[in-house]
Amino acid sequence: MTPTVGANRLELLAIAEAVAREKSIEKSIVIEAMEEAIQKAARARYGAENDIRAQIDQESGDIRLFRMMEVVEVIEDHTTQILMEDAKKKRDNIAIGEFIADPLPPIDFGRIAAQTAKQVIIQKIREAEKVSVLEEFGQRQGDIVNGSVQRIERGNIFVDFGRATGLLPYDEQIPGERYKQGERIRAYLYSVEDSPRGVFLRLSRSHQKFLSKLFEMETPELAAGTVIIKEIAREAGSRSKIAV
Repeated sequence: MTPTVGANRLELLAIAEAVAREKSIEKSIVIEAMEEAIQKAARARYGAENDIRAQIDQESGDIRLFRMMEVVEVIEDHTTQILMEDAKKKRDNIAIGEFIADPLPPIDFGRIAAQTAKQVIIQKIREAEKVSVLEEFGQRQGDIVNGSVQRIERGNIFVDFGRATGLLPYDEQIPGERYKQGERIRAYLYSVEDSPRGVFLRLSRSHQKFLSKLFEMETPELAAGTVIIKEIAREAGSRSKIAV
């Protein structure tokens, strides 16, 4: 089959690889987003009633467009269905209920279509990035994490972890501690939340688990499980007692 979309194929793949590296997501996810964007633009050209699919070859960068047609005995919708006798002209081994991919002729993606494609790709990448961040920090929930102070608002410290932002509330801080923007900080990650604004990390430095995790990091016997912490009594910033 002949590619149906004129594009700089190598440039397309280069963009996909660059975005995948920058966002730490699979290249296939970026390609999928591009395909969806192309499909959306193609439907605007051929009609939204058509079931149009785009396919990008991840090796060559070739882009192909197809209209999916269901093989039927009696046509009820000419835009999505094809008679068996006509389908057999395109493919011999076809059965009722199966789909045949009908290649579409070249189209010219205008400025509006390109802008729509860009929006779809950005949205898809954001969704994929959120899933990736949730997986990464979900595995680290209940551990000590290291970040840098992004900003301080009304006593609350926002911590930058690169791909996500954590909140260290005033009442989860150790009394008397002071931090400056850009300063390194470590805290106990006790909650990973998926919100409409992105992934949010809840942090604490006064949590009892913060103290026990610090001891585990510094004491091999605790990390190995030969010694177990039974109880912790703590007044953050003042005094602590640990029963093992």
